[in-house]
Amino acid sequence: MRLSVLPLLLAVVSATFAISGAVPKVPAIYVFGDSTSDVGNNNYLPGTDAKANFPHYGVDYPNHTATGRFSNGYNAIDFLAIHLGFKRSPPPYLSIVNGTHPLIRRGLRGVSFASGGSGILDSTGNRITFTNQTQDFASHKSTIESRLGALLTRSLLSKSLYLISSGGNDVFAFFYATNGTATADQVEEFFKTMLANYKIHLKALYDHGARMFAVLNVPPIGCCPIARVLHPAGACLDGLNALVKNFNDNVSALLSSLSSSEMKEMKYMIGSSYNVVMNIVADPASVGFKNVSSACCGAGKLRAEAMCAPDTPFCDDRDDYLFWDRIHPTQATAAIAGKHIYSGSSEYATPMNLKKLVEG
Repeated sequence: MRLSVLPLLLAVVSATFAISGAVPKVPAIYVFGDSTSDVGNNNYLPGTDAKANFPHYGVDYPNHTATGRFSNGYNAIDFLAIHLGFKRSPPPYLSIVNGTHPLIRRGLRGVSFASGGSGILDSTGNRITFTNQTQDFASHKSTIESRLGALLTRSLLSKSLYLISSGGNDVFAFFYATNGTATADQVEEFFKTMLANYKIHLKALYDHGARMFAVLNVPPIGCCPIARVLHPAGACLDGLNALVKNFNDNVSALLSSLSSSEMKEMKYMIGSSYNVVMNIVADPASVGFKNVSSACCGAGKLRAEAMCAPDTPFCDDRDDYLFWDRIHPTQATAAIAGKHIYSGSSEYATPMNLKKLVEG
């Protein structure tokens, strides 16, 4: 199936759910993370440059709308939500704070707290940090409790899914701060700090009632166009990818440890964004891609020296590209990631895929 028919397919899927009265597999999805999962929270932040609410972002989204997603259309969270029976990712938290949204305020569908530019560390970026996101979730929980009571709220939250996609900005910042020449001791200290903070965030969500976690690991950001322009031949930065791989392995070990000790009621899966992207880079023709090094939208070398903007060119053959802008994947890539993480093999999802997590 060509991904160019994706909007029509999604319309048919949505209509099918409406006609059949199908119920989503979880009552709500709560999303935490950075620009890989942001669906518009940054639209509400004054002065930040980490926004995507202008052309050519959203050129393939319904009605060609730039929603704040860092994509030409849907992102991977949207596709995971669709697989779970929702229309798309839940809305940004900052869009509902002053709205009515009766279903959301009764604990249904969920909310996205993700913010482009944020990281696991509070020092990463100047957006809505992971700490802020967990605090906002606590406030949202209080709103639900005021309508449903503590007992029903606890039940709903324990059955909901908590999607996390974060860490790439932290690794980027560390790599460039050390000019890619960090010592073993520096790397060890960086990972120690990152994992300690990651644990704090996970524990905060767990203490507020979260039990079912889906973590998307950090993709090989050394293969992003913005990293490739630093290589004389435009190749992936292996040192940066090695750092990412090491971090991902540490997060996997952390989740395994927490689920068997301090968070014994926790169920989790890890979706390997890393393997999805690396396999596409290694064999683009297998998924119908023709360009895995350049951005579709942007300017300069590999269209990565200037960020995608209304006055920069963008490609017509977007379904042939791995990357939409100099950092983020296309909708076509997101669709592939969503499929593999939802129902794929252990190469893409461990210790189980998302389908097994929510159905088990």
